[in-house]
Parts: sequence; C-alpha cells; structure tokens
Amino acid sequence: MRLYDTKVQALRDFVPIQDGSVGMYVCGPTVQSSPHIGHLRSALVYDQLRRWLNYRGYNVTLVRNVTDIDDKILVNAAAEQESGGKEEWWALAYRYELEFTAGYTALGVQPPTYEPRATASIQQMQEIIARLIERGHAYAAADGSGDVYFDVTGWSAYGELTRQSVDNMEAAADADPRDKRDPRDFALWKGHKADEPESASWPSPWGRGRPGWHIECSAMSARYLGANFDIHGGGLDLRFPHHENELAQSTAAGDAFANYWVHNGLVNVNGQKMSKSLGNSVYAVDLLSRARPLVVRYFLGSAHYRSTMDFQDGSLAEAEAALDRIAGFFDRVDRRLVGTRFAGSGAEVIPEAFGEAMDDDLAIPQALAVLHETVRAGNAALDAEDLAAAASARGHVVAMTNVLGINPLSPQWRVTADAPARVALDALVGRLIEHRQAARANRDFAEADRIRDELTAAGVTIEDTPTGAHWSVES
Repeated sequence: MRLYDTKVQALRDFVPIQDGSVGMYVCGPTVQSSPHIGHLRSALVYDQLRRWLNYRGYNVTLVRNVTDIDDKILVNAAAEQESGGKEEWWALAYRYELEFTAGYTALGVQPPTYEPRATASIQQMQEIIARLIERGHAYAAADGSGDVYFDVTGWSAYGELTRQSVDNMEAAADADPRDKRDPRDFALWKGHKADEPESASWPSPWGRGRPGWHIECSAMSARYLGANFDIHGGGLDLRFPHHENELAQSTAAGDAFANYWVHNGLVNVNGQKMSKSLGNSVYAVDLLSRARPLVVRYFLGSAHYRSTMDFQDGSLAEAEAALDRIAGFFDRVDRRLVGTRFAGSGAEVIPEAFGEAMDDDLAIPQALAVLHETVRAGNAALDAEDLAAAASARGHVVAMTNVLGINPLSPQWRVTADAPARVALDALVGRLIEHRQAARANRDFAEADRIRDELTAAGVTIEDTPTGAHWSVES
C-alpha cells in the first residue's frame, strides 16, 4: 500500500512502526459552531482509510480529538450571553460536539478508538511546554502575563512540513502579542484575561491560563499513541499553521511524532470556496435533510481524498442514481438466485483491480469504477442466464460495498430505506402491477401493455420473472 506523504510531497510505501498495527491521529473538530459539509468529508476520508487498513489486516488505533477550549468558543459563548442566553462556554462546546457526533453517526463513520477532549489533557500539555522551555525552544513572557511562546527562529527545522522559510512567514495571529520576542512565535499557553471566564483557565507554573490551539494535539497524540506513531491526518487547511506548529513543538520537545502526514482536500459549493461571508455554507443538518445518509456518504466518499470536491445542485441525485444501480442489481440477482443451487454461492472477495486501486493512495474513484463495472457484468450475466457468474458478481459487489461502508443491504442503511415516500410509491406501483397481472390473466393484453407503458413513462421499469413481476426506478 502506498500513501501520499504531504511532508515529503511524494507517494511512499506504507510501512507501519509495528507489524500488524497502525496508530493514526486525526485532528477533530473545534466545537464552536455546527458542523458543515467539509467536517463530514474529512471524518469520512479517515473512516475509509481506517476501513481499508482493517481489511488489509491491520489493527488500527484511531484517535480523533475534540477541541473544546478555544478563542472562538469563548467568543461565541460570550455573544450568546450578551444576547440574553445563559449557556456557559463548556455547555456550548458540548452541544456542538453532540451535533458533530450525530453527523458522523448518520454517515456510518465508525467511532474512533479514543476521542479525547482538550480540557482533559491539560497536564500533558504543560509537561511538553516545560520540556520546551528547558530545552530552550520556548519562553514565558517577561511581563508576567502568563503567556508562553514557541521560539520559531530558534528551531531550524521550522517550516519543513509546508516547505516555507521563516523569513517569508507572517506574524502568528493566534494570541495577543503582549510580550513576544518575534511576531511569528506562536502561543503554547495563554495567560488568563480579566474578561474571560475563570472556568476557562487552569493553574500552571506560568500562572492561570489555557492552552494554545496547537499544543493540544501534540499532547493527546503522544498520550494515546506514543511519542512516535504512524499516520497524522487532517484537512488541507490545517497544514499551516496548525500542523506545522504541532510538528515543530513535538520534535523540539524530543518526540519523533508522525511518520506519515495525510491531508484531505476541501469542499467547494457550486465552484466557490465555502465561507460565511459568501453565505454558501452547507451545514450537516441541511445536507442530511436533502438525501438519505447513505447517499450523502456515497457522494462525499466518491472523489479522491486529496482532491477538492465541488458540491452542486445535482451532486446528490447522481449519487442516488449510482446507489440505485447497486441496490437494483442486488434486488434482481437475489430474486433470480432464490431456490437455485447458486443462492449464497458468491464468495465475498475483493476483486484484484479494486484492491490495487485502494492500495494506490486510496484511489476510490478507480475502485468505484471497478464496483460499477462488476454490477454491469452481473446484470449482463443475469440477462444471459449465467447464474454462476451472476452469483460471483454479487459476492464481489458485497465485499466492495462493505469495505466502503455503502452496502445498501447493511442494516444501518435498510432502516432508512423505508422512508414514507418509498412506502407510498411501493403501494401505488404495486397496485398498478396487480391490475396488469389481472389483465394478463384475462388475456387483455392491450390493457396490460397500457399499464406497462404508463409505468415506463414515469421512469418505472417492470421485469417479469418466474417469481412474478418486479419493479425498479430507472437511473
């Protein structure tokens, strides 16, 4: 298996630190507001990678953090209180955390092995900061504010992740530059301010305060995966400054940190970058109201993980059509094979071409092409009454959709398949099919053909089989 390592900007053979095991740390959400389509895509990308590593025999320990203390969380909580609300910052953070969890769950994203909150690892953060000060790579502000900064110019490797020169970097905007030695130095610890809640600060050797954004991931990854682990993942927008600063502070503190850096691409909306100023943000709750969760999962997981996705008005309809082809094949092959010696005979094995695509930096578009070609071949085998080939194709399709988490036969998706609209459609079409069957029994073929033509015009395909007539919606 090969992965694109952002740090070296090249594909690398994946070799884990420990045979048979993979430690993966993924930057999770800052729970300041509701999740949007980009958050869902990022979580789904690492769910796909995790599932494939599991399929290839690796025991994956996945850590995805929750940033539950941050400038924006405090600002948003204060704004709500100013408008008459009584919600504390920690309550606001937890409320949004639940929204993220609900979105992940709806898409079938498997829960991480560990999902630590930043506020639960304050001690570990302070220990790293102390090591950095001791090694001469960090300093406490001389003005007694309680701020502690990382000395950027004192670490020669700074900029290696994004291949930037310190001389070309702008000032770090993650903290009040009250007593920075260099404007590019970033905050490790932020001294408590009078206008901030007392509950949003912790005691430290440098005074009461709270952690900077970057230090939390260094602390939590080391706490749960060790000083050296296999894969660090996150959105492309986190490469700088967040991941650059994580790498600098961890390695300056003496930790080897991540062996592979993996970054997923972002999501545009109708060709434009998603932003609050443009008013084009697509939130998880809105996205999931437009289509079944399985359809959303298919769409968000259909592009190569490193590419920029573009969400357009027809995107979900295309995903729905693709899933209908898969579900239609399952429905058709299962009806035809029932009662034959081929029922249940298709081994659930991944085709070689699918495996090669997934091993090649998780090339899911190519893997999906194999999946849909197998569906096409399975339908062709049914047309030719080659039941052995049809059964084999079914087994391959089951295996591929299972590893991608998009098998429409899985219980988690079948629950949502019986939506009210589907139930109503089934009743209406079923009634017409009954009328058609009665007409055929009475040899009123003109009426039977009329009903069939009426259904065809509405996009409904009728298939006459030995077990009766069955219908499907044309894609």
